[in-house]
Amino acid sequence: MLLRKITLEEFGAYRGKQSLDLTVKKNKPIILIGGLNGCGKTTLLDAIQLALYGPRARCSGRGNKPYETFLRESINRQHDPTRGSSVTLEFTVAVGGKEHYYKVVRNWYTSGKSLKEFLSVLVDEDYGAQSKPGRPAQPDTKYSRLLSEGWADHIEDLLPLEVASLSFFDGEKIESLADPERAASVIESAVYSLLGVSTVQQLRTDLLALQRRQKLSDEEQHLIDSIQEQEEEQKSVQTQLDVAFQDLKQREIVLGRANRELESLEQAFKSAGGGLFERRVELEQERKRAAEHLADLRSSLVQIAAGPLPLLMMGQQLKDVRKQAKREQSATEAGQVLDVLVERDEWLLNMLPEDAKSEVIRKLEEDRAKRSKSTTLKVDLELPHDALAQLSVLDELLGRDKDRAAELLALTTSAAEEVDQLDRQLAGVPEHSKVEALQEAREEQLQEVSRIQAGIARTEDQVTELKRRREYVTAALDRAHNNFVRTKVKAEEVERIIRYSEKARATLERFREVLLQRHISSLEVAVLQSFKELMRKQGLVQDLRIDTDKFTLVLSDSAGEPIDPGRLSAGERQILAVSLLWGLMKVAGNRLPSVIDTPLGRLDSRHREHLVDRYFPYASDQVLLLSTDEEIDEHLLGRLQKSVAHTYTLVHDDSNFTTTAVEGYWWNAGVSHVA
Repeated sequence: MLLRKITLEEFGAYRGKQSLDLTVKKNKPIILIGGLNGCGKTTLLDAIQLALYGPRARCSGRGNKPYETFLRESINRQHDPTRGSSVTLEFTVAVGGKEHYYKVVRNWYTSGKSLKEFLSVLVDEDYGAQSKPGRPAQPDTKYSRLLSEGWADHIEDLLPLEVASLSFFDGEKIESLADPERAASVIESAVYSLLGVSTVQQLRTDLLALQRRQKLSDEEQHLIDSIQEQEEEQKSVQTQLDVAFQDLKQREIVLGRANRELESLEQAFKSAGGGLFERRVELEQERKRAAEHLADLRSSLVQIAAGPLPLLMMGQQLKDVRKQAKREQSATEAGQVLDVLVERDEWLLNMLPEDAKSEVIRKLEEDRAKRSKSTTLKVDLELPHDALAQLSVLDELLGRDKDRAAELLALTTSAAEEVDQLDRQLAGVPEHSKVEALQEAREEQLQEVSRIQAGIARTEDQVTELKRRREYVTAALDRAHNNFVRTKVKAEEVERIIRYSEKARATLERFREVLLQRHISSLEVAVLQSFKELMRKQGLVQDLRIDTDKFTLVLSDSAGEPIDPGRLSAGERQILAVSLLWGLMKVAGNRLPSVIDTPLGRLDSRHREHLVDRYFPYASDQVLLLSTDEEIDEHLLGRLQKSVAHTYTLVHDDSNFTTTAVEGYWWNAGVSHVA
């Protein structure tokens, strides 16, 4: 983790909105922040922890105060509390080989007698693309609701609170570590939290708690019993359904055999004329009906033949009569015309001159002579004058009767053929004695097939009902499992969990001891090496051991004799405390920032120089030093300058009790007037 930026707005003594760039540079891991006592150095350290951990933060200014009271008192005194304060911390964390940028904003304000607090977490994976040379990355971070709501758990994954307490420490913690009697608890906490031993211990504790919880209530047991009953019922229904399926398949096989036997009997019965035998009554009735129909048709033909229809056989004679009628009618009409022509000719001759009459008379006589010949008949039958009309009526009647007779003849022929066909079929009907046995066998087989089909129908109904019952039981069981699956699983695994958790606890205990010893060994080497690098008296301590039971430090001189830590001076004990912290960071891999408040307390000049030269530049990848002007003075600033990325001075205005962070340190250009 690397801190990138912190912004305070109306927080504690910090008036208005103030931001500090905390980004480090290559080979320059130190951010130096100077301030006199009471100017807000510890407040700045509290702000970092407050942004990350909220109510769990171990802020020095809180003490035993309720969290809400601490937040109220953290609002700048000159600021309207209803507008509130905020702390914003930006940092990066490498997870899975990829660096993520986080921006945590925690703000609060008063509303009447209550206090409202809000937490917003923004995250952006590709912050590097937004950065510019010489400036910290400022990505377009994205708000994450889920991350904000679950931040307390998420920050524990990134930086557990117990680990942070060893990364962010002030002079009081160094004093605690410098006290041999108080250092044991701090060493134990550090080893367990920072080096991961606490995870193993927590697993053992969780397993023990899990064992103690493995007991079912009466209600849970009842639910388990109910589920087991439903499972048994489901198995029973499935068994019945399987049996029904087998029965159905067997019945279908029997039905197949019965149908084949029936088909064989049907074929034999048909070959023996059984079909005609069964239809003999029907055939006889059809033959009677066909014969009656044929008789009716023949009767109709007789009736038609009793009319004018036979005259169709005298077609030529009728033609001759029609011609004679026409001749007689023409002769009659010609005789009538001659009498009219005599009167006309006399009238015409009287109107002509004498010289023209002779020729006209000749023409008229020739015309009358010609017409007179048409009145003379060789044969005169003396037919009635309407003979032609009567013959037309006769032709119409004959045409009608001819069509009807043709239709009746066609129907009569068809009916006669039908009667003949039925006679042939009736002639082929076998004797009853010849088909009786086959008929009885076929009837019995038909009944057998019907019986088997009825059994199949009942079995299919049973299968349908069992399927419905299985669906109902399965649905009920699914609901029971969905509602009480955890209880069921718990009931099924209670005994196994208790048995295996005991084995796991024993294994974890052995693993904890091995892990602890390995870490303690690494820590002893790292602390001793750090102590020797920082100590002015190089031969004072030759060996250092940590008691794994009591977590106390055991020092030895060059002769192997133990050294009582109480014999060390206050400065040497403080160096020992810093060495312990440095050793812890080394063993942890320097992956966390170190925030050190008032680091040089009781040290003499030589020890201070050792810390400035040998510790601060190498304490971690990022080191925030919160120092007074007497701790890191102008001389030490010069020795430290090459490792410093940024410097700030906290300037306090005694008139309004507010602090402002300005760039530069006391002896840097631009801030020399702030002293």
